[in-house]
Amino acid sequence: MRSTYRVQLRPGFGFADTAEIADYLAELGVGALYTSPILTPTPGSTHGYDVVDPTRANPELGGEEGRTALVKRLRAVGLDLVVDIVPNHMAVEVPAANAWWWDVLTHGPESRYAKYFDIESFPVLLPVLGSDEDTAELRVDGDRLRYYDHEFPIAPGTGSGDPVEVHERQHYRLIDWRRAGQELNYRRFFDVTTLAGVRVEDPEVFDATHDEVLRWVAEGDVQGLRVDHPDGLADPGGYAVRLAERAGCWIVVEKILEPGEALPESWPVAGTTGYDALREVCGVFVDSVAEGPITELAAALGVPTDFDAVREECRRLITSGSLAAEVRRIAALVSGVDTEDARRVVAELMIAFPVYRSYLPEGEDHWVAAVEEVRRRAPDLDAAIDAVDQQVRAGGELATRLQQTSGMVVAKGTEDTTFYRYTRFVALNEVGGDPSRFGVGVEEFHAAQAARERHHPQAMTTLSTHDTKRSEDVRARLAVLAELPDEFADAVRRWTERRGLPEPTLNLLAWQTVLGAWPISPDRLADYLDKAAKEAKVRTSWTEHDEDFEAAVRAWPRELFDDAELFAEVGAFAAKITAPGWSNSLGQKLLQLAGPGVPDVYQGTELWDLSLVDPDNRRPVDFAERRGLLAKLAEGWPPPVDETGAAKLHVVRTVLRLRQERPELFTGYQPVYAQGPAAEHVVAFARTGLVAVATRLPAGLPGWTDTRLDLPEGTWVDALTGRPSDGDLADLLADYPVALLIRGELRGD
Repeated sequence: MRSTYRVQLRPGFGFADTAEIADYLAELGVGALYTSPILTPTPGSTHGYDVVDPTRANPELGGEEGRTALVKRLRAVGLDLVVDIVPNHMAVEVPAANAWWWDVLTHGPESRYAKYFDIESFPVLLPVLGSDEDTAELRVDGDRLRYYDHEFPIAPGTGSGDPVEVHERQHYRLIDWRRAGQELNYRRFFDVTTLAGVRVEDPEVFDATHDEVLRWVAEGDVQGLRVDHPDGLADPGGYAVRLAERAGCWIVVEKILEPGEALPESWPVAGTTGYDALREVCGVFVDSVAEGPITELAAALGVPTDFDAVREECRRLITSGSLAAEVRRIAALVSGVDTEDARRVVAELMIAFPVYRSYLPEGEDHWVAAVEEVRRRAPDLDAAIDAVDQQVRAGGELATRLQQTSGMVVAKGTEDTTFYRYTRFVALNEVGGDPSRFGVGVEEFHAAQAARERHHPQAMTTLSTHDTKRSEDVRARLAVLAELPDEFADAVRRWTERRGLPEPTLNLLAWQTVLGAWPISPDRLADYLDKAAKEAKVRTSWTEHDEDFEAAVRAWPRELFDDAELFAEVGAFAAKITAPGWSNSLGQKLLQLAGPGVPDVYQGTELWDLSLVDPDNRRPVDFAERRGLLAKLAEGWPPPVDETGAAKLHVVRTVLRLRQERPELFTGYQPVYAQGPAAEHVVAFARTGLVAVATRLPAGLPGWTDTRLDLPEGTWVDALTGRPSDGDLADLLADYPVALLIRGELRGD
C-alpha cells in the first residue's frame, strides 16, 4: 500500500458518486480509495458505523450492484480499495432493522443469536422511555409492541391484552433512558446505548460478521482493511491474528497510542491508523516557548491548567455516571472483596490507566502503573487492590471485562470530556495527543519517524480523520498563536471583557475556534459550541440540560458578528495568522506525505479545509473545484500560496505521484539539519534519494539569509519548482515554505 484517500460515503454520495471521482483520485496520485463502512447500517445513516446487517453491502449506497460497479471502476484506473470494518458493535436503535437483535428480543436466551451480543442477563433493559411511568403510552399492534415511533417484537405464546402486562412478559424491559448509565445489562460502544457490543471472540460470530467482507477480499475486490475500535474487543490480539489469517491483506487498526506507547508486537497488522503520527507532525510546528504565557492566560481567565487533575476529574465523572453500569458489572466479578470496595478499586484502576488499554501479559507495565497509582490514591483499599490485581493476572472474565472497559473510560473521560474542559491551547487537544506536553521537539519528531520506519513502515499516517476534533489546517493556524502568545493573550483578555461567554473553559475554546476556523458562519460556530459545551459537561450536558446557558451559547456567535468593532478586530487577528498558518499546513502535509508510513488524505483536505469536529467534517466536498485546479497543475501552472489552497494540492499531487512512480525513494530515514541564524526554523529529513524540507515557526522567521541545509552528497532538484538546489534556503524556499528535493535530474509529468 502506498497511499490512501478517505471518503465518507452516505445516502446522497454512494458507490456511483464515488466511482465518478476515481479518475480524479488516480490523477492526484492516490494509491487506494479508503471508504467509511459500507455494510448495511441503520436506515438513513450518514456515517456507516451503526451496522445492522453485516451480510450485505449498504442498499442506500447502491447495494451489491453498486459496490461491484465501483470496484470495476477502481480497477480500470489502477486504484486499490481499503474498507473500514466495525467488529465491536452493531446498531440496535431500530430493532426491526437488525434481524439478529430482533430475534434476541423475541426469543430471549433461546435465540440462536443470543450469544452474538454481549448480554449480561435477561430481560434486556432497553432505555427508551421518557420516564418509567411512561408505560401507559405502550400499545399492542398485532405482533408488535409500540411506544411512539419505537416498535418491539412480542414473543410467541405470550398472548395479547393490556400493553403493560404484555410488556412484562417479554425478554426485554423498556426503562427510563436516564437509567442506562447505572443499570444497563449489555455492553455498549462507549456509552452509546444504541450500539450493542458483539462477541467476535466466538468463531461463529466472527464468521457471521466477517464472511461478506472477507469474500470481497478473497475475490480481489478489497486490498486493505481498517479495523474500528479494537480496544473494545474481548481479545484484540487474538482477533488480529484471526483476521490476518483469514484476510491476508494490508490491515491497520484504530488503536490510539499514548506518547511513548508501542503497538503490541504480537499483532500481525501493518500498524495503526495514524493518530500517533498526527501528534508528532502537528506538534513539531508548535513553539514550546509559549507554554508559560499561554498557561498564564488560561489561569487568568479561570480555565484549569492542571491537566492531570482535570483528566482525573473527568474520568471519575464517567465511571460514576455514564459508565457506572460497566463498573458495577466488572466489580461483581471480583471474589472475596466487599462489593463497594471492589467497585471503588475497579473505578480507580480505570481512572488511573496511563494508556487506553493494557494487553496482558504484553502490557504488564501499564497494568502495574495503574495498580501503583491506585495504591497511592487509596491506601485504605490495599487488600481489595491486592485481590483485584491477583485475579486480573489470573486471566478470565474479570481481566477481559476490565481491559475492555478501560478504553471506554479513557475515551469518554479524556477525548470527549477533558479535551473540551482543558482548553489552554486546543491545537494540542487531539485524539492520541497529550495537551500537557506543549508541542514536539525536532529531535523527538525525528526519533519517532525513524522508529516508524524501523518497526511499522506500512502503518497508516494521518493529519485529519472523521474523528479529529479539528482539521489539520485549523490546528496549523492555531499553532501560529504559540509564536504570538503575548499578543494573543492581550487580545483574548480584551475580547472576553467586551463579549465573553459565561463559562471560562468554553470562552477560551470559542476564541481559539473563531481564529482557527475563520471565516466561519454564525450557524456553524453555534452548532460547534453547543456540542462542545455538552461534551465538556461543565454547565450543561447531553443528558442534564441548562436551557438558559445553551440559549446564551447559541446566541453568542450572532452577537459577535453583529458587534462591528469587535468583529473587525477578530477578523484582523485571524488575517494576521492566516499566511503563517498556510506555511504550517504545507509543512505538515509534506512531512506526513513524504515520511515513513502509508499517508492518508482525508476527503477534501488536499485544499485548505477548516472543518471542526463531526459532523462538521463530513460536509460535502466540492470535487469539481478540485478537478479544475488539478487540471491547471497538470498543465504546469505554478500555484501561489493563497486562499485557493492550490499550493497544498500541488504538494499533495507532487508527493503522491512520486510515491506512485518512484516508490524506491520512500525508504529509509535520516534527519537533515541546517546551519545558520534561522536553523531552528527548518525541519527536514532524507530518505533514499529524497529530502523533505519544511519551514517551522514561520511567524518569527527572520529570513533565510546565511542559512543552509546540510544536504547529502549529490545534485538535488526541487520537485515542486523544478529548480536545482545546493542547500541555500533563501533560494530553495523563495516560492514555497516547503521543498521536496530529488537526487539527480527531475523527470517531467
